[in-house]
Amino acid sequence: MPGYAEPAVSGSPRTEGDKATDPFVRIEGVSRRFGENEAVRNVSFAVERGTIHGLVGSDGAGKSTLLRMAATMLKPAAGRITIDGLDVVADRAAVKDRIGYMPQRFGLYQDLTVEENIDFFLNIFGIRGTERNARKALYLGFSNLLPFTDRPAGKLSGGMKQKLGLACVLVHEPKLLILDEPTNGVDPVSRHEFWGILGRMREKGLTILVSTAYLDEGERCDRLGLMHRSELLATATPARIRAHWPTLEEAIVERIREADADLARDDFDLERKDHDRKGDHAGT
Repeated sequence: MPGYAEPAVSGSPRTEGDKATDPFVRIEGVSRRFGENEAVRNVSFAVERGTIHGLVGSDGAGKSTLLRMAATMLKPAAGRITIDGLDVVADRAAVKDRIGYMPQRFGLYQDLTVEENIDFFLNIFGIRGTERNARKALYLGFSNLLPFTDRPAGKLSGGMKQKLGLACVLVHEPKLLILDEPTNGVDPVSRHEFWGILGRMREKGLTILVSTAYLDEGERCDRLGLMHRSELLATATPARIRAHWPTLEEAIVERIREADADLARDDFDLERKDHDRKGDHAGT
């Protein structure tokens, strides 16, 4: 298989007086319920073109549900999501052509080789002829997988599986990547390599909306949204979120405590119990 060049991403640079100056993604007052469970409540934010916008928050905060709505997998119960000016519900087919979605459990075929997996996705998107070979070489090379084309996906490391999943998502050259905790459970070196790929894709103009369980990855985003109990508590640059705190983690913990009375009360109860235990020991 031939070598590769840097991918040419279909995102366009910002131009004054042009649609390219508008945010690529708009999420406006979006809510979603599952029975009695309110998964997402009145969330609004925008994602600028050619940037990485991250989402952080505890399990059950609503991140995955929000990303699935942006990826046209679920319909918002209220509010609106537009991507490149298109409504994700009314213009679903056109939106799907513009996005690449990688859920937490991406559907690789474990018994197929690296090359056979990417061939499968090239077939899905109807990419044929010389363009097919070019894209295969391009995205396997970009993901450092060219030496492993004959290896079954089931025998790849966790980090290599995630890079193969990313290559499969990229073969139709979307304008927006939607990634749901793509490095969860992956070793630190592979996580660093994966984010290196995302950074290079951003430099080429790709827009990326990603959730992550790791705050060091949150630091690498252009903007970061903090979700807790279905709501968006804050959205800003990582530097601004942690402006008055030594670390991003401390800033986020404090922001959640401010917004969650139950959590603050639990902390108080724990401190009181710890004080009571010390008092008991002092009296024995």
